[in-house]
Amino acid sequence: MPIVVEFLQSATYQDQADLQKIYRDAPSWLFTPFADAVQLIESCLEENALVVARFNDRLVAAARLKRHEVTWELSHLCVRSPTRRRGFAEQLISEVQKSARQSGCELRLLATAEPPEVQALAAKLQMSLVLY
Repeated sequence: MPIVVEFLQSATYQDQADLQKIYRDAPSWLFTPFADAVQLIESCLEENALVVARFNDRLVAAARLKRHEVTWELSHLCVRSPTRRRGFAEQLISEVQKSARQSGCELRLLATAEPPEVQALAAKLQMSLVLY
């Protein structure tokens, strides 16, 4: 079953539980400027800024997406620990990039740190990585 990428407007109880699981093992630098996963998730839901990947009706990846007039900024990308290294992050980014292009926008990857895995993903997808 392929993954489904969607812009999450409202989260069900199961979605909330899945989001907690996704961000449970995330490194602390990923939450900046938020205090923790709860604050990140709440903020994204309030701002309609959450993009997710579903596999078998469960959320396996999530990211914050800020849409501006000519650019979209993707940050706080995290894949649930047991499902990492299966291409879910790449698929999520590719689908968001496609949507951005259809809207006449450029997608940028944002990060607060430059860990090797983030650099590798940006290089593989031939995208610039913007530090904030």
